[in-house]
Amino acid sequence: MLTMTQPTSTVTTPRVSWRGWLALAVLMLPVILVSVDNTVLSFALPAISSDLAPTSIEQLWIVDSYALVLAALLVTMGTLGDRFGRRRMLLIGATGFGIVSVLAAFAPTAVLLIAARAGMGVFGAMLMPSTLSLLRTIFANRDQRRIAIAIWAAGFSAGSALGPIVGGFLLEHFAWGSVFLLSVPVLIPLLVLAPILVPESRDPHPGRFDVLSILLSLGTMIPIVYGIKELAVEGLVPTIPVLFAVGVGFGWLFVRRQRRLPTPMLDMTLFRRGTFSGAIVVNLLSVVGLVGFLYFVAQHLQLIVGLSPMEAGFALVPGLLAMIASGLLIVPVAKRYPPRIIVPVAMAFSVLGYALVAVSTSDLGLLIVAFAALGLGIGAAETVSNELILASAPAEKAGAASAVSETAYELGAVLGTAILGGILTAAYRAQLVIPAGVPEGAADASRETLAGAMAAADGLDPALASALRDAAAHAFDSGVALTAMIGAALIVVAAVVAATTLKGSKAVPSSRRPA
Repeated sequence: MLTMTQPTSTVTTPRVSWRGWLALAVLMLPVILVSVDNTVLSFALPAISSDLAPTSIEQLWIVDSYALVLAALLVTMGTLGDRFGRRRMLLIGATGFGIVSVLAAFAPTAVLLIAARAGMGVFGAMLMPSTLSLLRTIFANRDQRRIAIAIWAAGFSAGSALGPIVGGFLLEHFAWGSVFLLSVPVLIPLLVLAPILVPESRDPHPGRFDVLSILLSLGTMIPIVYGIKELAVEGLVPTIPVLFAVGVGFGWLFVRRQRRLPTPMLDMTLFRRGTFSGAIVVNLLSVVGLVGFLYFVAQHLQLIVGLSPMEAGFALVPGLLAMIASGLLIVPVAKRYPPRIIVPVAMAFSVLGYALVAVSTSDLGLLIVAFAALGLGIGAAETVSNELILASAPAEKAGAASAVSETAYELGAVLGTAILGGILTAAYRAQLVIPAGVPEGAADASRETLAGAMAAADGLDPALASALRDAAAHAFDSGVALTAMIGAALIVVAAVVAATTLKGSKAVPSSRRPA
C-alpha cells in the first residue's frame, strides 16, 4: 500500500508572487545556453577542423577543455557563491562567459580556441550552481520549488534538444564561430534583468576563506575527470590508474580537512543523509544512461540511417519532449507519494527504452519510441532528485549542494561516454569483419570507428563500399545491443538506490538563523 507524504512547506512558508516566477524565467536563460553549448560544438567540429587544422590532440582538447575545467570548478564556485553572493557569481559568470565566447568565435588558431573554451568552463562553473541555488532561496515554499525545479530541468532538456537543431541551422548559413556568438543575445537580457528581478542571497556565516580547501578540491577533480576522459578515448592506459590515485589521494585530504574545519567549504555531513547521497547517485546514473543512449543513437541516425545532423536532432525531439513533460507532470505526483516509490517506477520506463533498443535498432520509429520511454523515466527522476538535493541541505549551503548536484551531472556525462561509449567501441571492433579486397588503410580506419568506416567506404568502388558499410553497420548495431543491456542494468541500479535511500522527503531546516 502506498503511503502518502504530507506537504511540509505549504503551511509554514510563504508562496512567491509573480515576481518570483519572472525571476525563474530570467534564471532559465543561462540554463538553456549551457545545455545548448553541451551539444552544439560536436556539429561544428568538421568546420573548425577544416579552418584551423588542429592536430588530433588539439581537436580533442577543443571539446574536452570546457568540460574538464567546468567539472573541476563547480564545487569551488558553488561555495564561493554561498560566501560572496549567488547573484553576484551569476552576473560575473554571465559577463565572462559572453566575453570569452566572442573570443572563441574569432579564435585564429586551435590553441587560442582551446584557451577560450577553458575560459568558458571557468565562467560556466559560476552559472549553473548559481541558478539552482537561487531557486532554493527564491522558492522557499516546497510545492512551488518542485514546480520551479521541474521547469529548470525542462529548460536543460530543451536546450539539449535545441543544440543539434540550432547548430545545424547556424552551420548551414554561417561560419563555425556563430555557435559561440549564440551566447551574446541570451546573456544580455540576463545581465539587464537579473539585478532587477533576482534577489541576492548568501550564507550569513560563511567562516573564513580557505584557499587550501579550494586547491585540494581542484586536485581531486582535475585528475579524476581527466582520467575518465582519457579512459573514454585511449582505453586503460598506464597513466589512468595514476590519475585516479592522485585524485583519490587529494580527495581524502580534502574530506579530512573539511571534517576538521569549524566552518568547512563543503559540509561532509550532508553525505551522511541518505536522501542527499541517494539523490546524487540517482542523478549521476540517470545522466550516464541518458548520455550513453544519445552517444550511440546519434551515430546510428546519422551514419547508418543517413540523416543530417538537423534531421537527427528533430528525430530526438519526441523523446526530449517526453522528458520535459514527465519532469513537469511528476510535480503533483511527488506531493502525494514518496520518492522511494516514484523514482523506481519512473526508472522502469527508462529500462523499457533500453530494452527496446536491445531488441532491434533497424526500425526508426522504434528508436524514437525507445528514446521517449527513456526520457519519461529520466525526466521524472531528475526533477525529484534535484529537488531532494536542495531540500536536504540547509538554505545557506544551497550553492555547495547545487554544485555537488551539477558535478554529478558532469561526471555522469563523462562516464556515459567513457563506460557505454567504450563498451560500444570495443564491441564494434570485435564484431567488425572487413570484406575481402578493402585496402589496408581503409581497413585500419574502419576498425577505429563507425565514422571512419563510412568515410573509408566513400573512396571505394560501389560494390566494395556497400559491403564495407553493411559490415560496419552490422558490427555497430551488434555492439549497441550489448551496450543497451548494460545501460539498462545501470538504470536498474539507480532504481534500487532510490528505493533503499530516498525514504523521506522532508526539507531540512536551516542550520543557522539568518542574520
